[in-house]
Amino acid sequence: MCERCSLLSRSGLSRRRMLGAVSAALAVAAAGPAPSTTISGDEALHRLIEGNARYVANTSTMRDFGAGRASRVVTHRPVASLLSCADARVGPEFIFNQGPGDLFVVRVAGNMLEQEGLASLEYAAQFLGSPLIFVLGHSGCGAVDATIKVIKDNAALPGHLPELIDHIKPAVLAAQKTQPKDLLAASIAENVRQNVQKVTAATPLLSDLIAARKVKVAGGVYDIATGKVTLV
Repeated sequence: MCERCSLLSRSGLSRRRMLGAVSAALAVAAAGPAPSTTISGDEALHRLIEGNARYVANTSTMRDFGAGRASRVVTHRPVASLLSCADARVGPEFIFNQGPGDLFVVRVAGNMLEQEGLASLEYAAQFLGSPLIFVLGHSGCGAVDATIKVIKDNAALPGHLPELIDHIKPAVLAAQKTQPKDLLAASIAENVRQNVQKVTAATPLLSDLIAARKVKVAGGVYDIATGKVTLV
């Protein structure tokens, strides 16, 4: 057995399984855009709102996460794509009471749009037929709160955190101009709005799909205390 095959064997991956995975990935790329989805963006948004209402009311549908596993090997048609904060308290599948394979989720602190996240959303829309992109912020967002501290107190942050803050600053500055009673809450909502605008204006792919009404964009803020998502 060669060294490569030995490594595959120890990792639990057979050569056949590895080649199968590569072939499946190449097939998806070669197939081109996914056929039109069976539901519209408006219907997808309604499904998320209904799921969140169940979550808030503590009547979430119990799901067997093992069911349908085999079928998910050959098909992947998420009902919506989410740009969500990476906060551990924010679990989109639970918040919207959706099952495995229903949501295509991009998560980054501050739910901000970066190039890699944008490419991921483009992939879901173009190749997986996802009809909805939803930007999800949440109450008490630490990334937004840190940005406020940097602006107000000139706080210094280590590592790559200043780069994160730079992405969120425009939302905080815009919220400040309205002189809100709760700057953090206003900034969180404004950050969602600005990222919705960035997704909508993303050329050439998403902007064209949105203009053709093949993809809908929406945003909301999740209240950690109540569980409710409020559209913004």
